[in-house]
Amino acid sequence: MTTPKEWHRETLGKKVVEALKKNHFAAEYLPDKEAVRQRILELIPTGASVGIGGTVTIRDELNITDDLKKRGHKLFIHNLPHLSPEENAALRRQQLTADCFLASTNALTLDGELVNVDGVGNRVAAMIYGPQKVIVVAGINKVVENVDSALKRIELWAAPMNNKRIGLPNPCTTTGVCMDCQGATRICNVTTIIRKKPSQTDMTVLVVGEELGY
Repeated sequence: MTTPKEWHRETLGKKVVEALKKNHFAAEYLPDKEAVRQRILELIPTGASVGIGGTVTIRDELNITDDLKKRGHKLFIHNLPHLSPEENAALRRQQLTADCFLASTNALTLDGELVNVDGVGNRVAAMIYGPQKVIVVAGINKVVENVDSALKRIELWAAPMNNKRIGLPNPCTTTGVCMDCQGATRICNVTTIIRKKPSQTDMTVLVVGEELGY
């Protein structure tokens, strides 16, 4: 029997998918992590190189990197602990020209808009143009009413938790909410709103009926 929570997640997710399709994105609703993991593997062509943005959803919660390695894909992952700053920067650039790029989104509006805030900008750059195929995964917790709600969600949830995850000494790691800091380690530098599918980017958005990422 479907619970009210499951019903609401599916109803909300499918509503967002329809809005995304009106904005010319390929979009699908999937019920759980396993379904979305399998769908990603279906969407990535054999032999394709794969860039992975700084995403808790893809790397930590879907656990898909091992599957991609086993299939022989060349992976560009920049935020591994053993990398030098030069290696990190080189991998970020390689993500821009990978055959496929995997990312999440900070927020997804009911009108089918993707809202993101980056520190460096490599993630949002690769989402918009460069890779032949972009796959964006959004947990149902990322769905918000509109762009204003999206920005508030980022300030209240995504920014503080990502700062804490990375270990940066920004004020939000103490207050739990964005303080619009001005320090050199600030990660809220580049804000993008993708209102329609970029005209030369093959982009698929997978909306998942579970809470994923920050």
